[in-house]
Amino acid sequence: MMAINARAQGMAVPVRHGTCRGLGIQKGAVRCAMYSSHGIKSTGSMDRIGARMGTIKGVVPQATAAAAVAQPEGASPPWPGAKIAPLIASVSLGLVLNYVVPTPEGITQQGWTLLSIFVSTIAGLVLEPLPVGAWAFLSATVAIATKTLSFTSAFTAFTNDVIWLIVVSFFFAKGFEKTGLGERVAQLFVKFFGKSTLGLAYGLSFAEALIAPAMPSTTARAGGIFMPIMNSLSLNADSKPNDPSRKKLGAFLVNTQFQGSVNSSAMFLTAAAQNLLCLKIATEMGVIIPSAWVTWFKAAFVPAIISLLLTPMIMYKIFPPEIKSTPEAPALAEKRLESMGPMSRDEKIMLGTMGTAVLLWVCGDALGISAVTTAMIGLSGLLLSGVLTWRECLTYPAAWDTLFWFAILVGMSGQLNSLGVISHFANQVGTQLAAASMSWPQVFVILNAAYFVLHYMFASQTAHVGALYSAFLAMSLSTGVPGVLAALSLGVMSNLFGSLTHYGSGQGAVYYGAGYLDLKEVFKYGGLMGTFNFILWMLIGSVWWKFVGLF
Repeated sequence: MMAINARAQGMAVPVRHGTCRGLGIQKGAVRCAMYSSHGIKSTGSMDRIGARMGTIKGVVPQATAAAAVAQPEGASPPWPGAKIAPLIASVSLGLVLNYVVPTPEGITQQGWTLLSIFVSTIAGLVLEPLPVGAWAFLSATVAIATKTLSFTSAFTAFTNDVIWLIVVSFFFAKGFEKTGLGERVAQLFVKFFGKSTLGLAYGLSFAEALIAPAMPSTTARAGGIFMPIMNSLSLNADSKPNDPSRKKLGAFLVNTQFQGSVNSSAMFLTAAAQNLLCLKIATEMGVIIPSAWVTWFKAAFVPAIISLLLTPMIMYKIFPPEIKSTPEAPALAEKRLESMGPMSRDEKIMLGTMGTAVLLWVCGDALGISAVTTAMIGLSGLLLSGVLTWRECLTYPAAWDTLFWFAILVGMSGQLNSLGVISHFANQVGTQLAAASMSWPQVFVILNAAYFVLHYMFASQTAHVGALYSAFLAMSLSTGVPGVLAALSLGVMSNLFGSLTHYGSGQGAVYYGAGYLDLKEVFKYGGLMGTFNFILWMLIGSVWWKFVGLF
């Protein structure tokens, strides 16, 4: 493993499997991709929403060079299609469910067949025999070819406003990265808070909380903004990745940012794409959240802020850095800000656009302007001003790939609900819980805890939401948990469990792949802080949710 000299812009970041410009993630490994401070390109699979953000700028993929290594003479080239073992496993689950397991009484054959296809779809999202978008296309094709769904039913979610809000939010993230506004904000926080190691951790955490509403991907924020800054600060303090010196500074900064980032994502509806997916599924199931952006923020603000305030202090006690003072950090940040110069025209337009968008998201209902209309107005302004070009939007695969597979997944989930499959199983579980004479608050805690812990089985937050959110929401509703409370609490959990493991979220893979943490540390502190966050949100959150009238 090779150490490198990092620069604040376009820096090379050391990873566990070589050195590359940026971090790309594939389950079970860390692959190299390329990024600069203005964009991130990753080829990973942990968190599809953010792991493919941005474009490559003038770099040569090292993976290409590796692939160019000569094959032994006579050896067959690798199979370029679907990965055989994951393909067999994913398809087999659906076949066994459809043809071996008897159709339960109360579920139609159409509903049972669609459930079988859905199970194979979710398995494929986790095991990845093909890229997510391609696998979603195959699943939709099977549903249509078997006449389980009509063409219109299979693609009905493509007109959904929430899904288009997700797509447009990706373009906002692109503008945030392209203009350099995200890096400027982070460097300002380092300049003002970075004299001590603890202050530095607080500055980075609150910088992410400020940026989060405009960048709907914790992975993009981690790989495109915060990991390059933390890497530069650590190397300047002679704290190197994959080296005992990592504990001087780098390990603490990375671990603290990792554990705190989940609260930034949980605080805002637009801070993570899985939040918008939760909102859409809840709406499909009849749970309408009024003034969604404001209601989400109002419900999450107090527990999220408390956790953000406590996390750096707790990590400082249980995972202390060897270096307690970082007097050079503000100077480094100031030097970088000087090299960036005054705010550019594009940065000012981007800042004004996002400020207006957040204002309209808050006041939109009173003005009769929907969230997606606000996003479309903002994107139109960026296109008219030239901050973004249409070609940049067209060549931004993360947005279009997300549109495709999200729409198919949401469409299938909605059809399962329409056919009564989800409500059938929810009622069965609800009956069992009711028979145990549990009150709805007890059921509420149990279901949220189960939903949280089950993330150890998932390598994607969005796959987890797609697989389990609707079922757990239905179980909550069937046992008397207030609808809006159930929808929001499960949505919050869909962010909080992102720091449990290195494979359970895109940002986890980014931070682990940087080389400042080992696996034992990731699992140990992920479990400790995950438990802390769950308890804090259940206790303080419940009091706050009662105060704001969610139940």
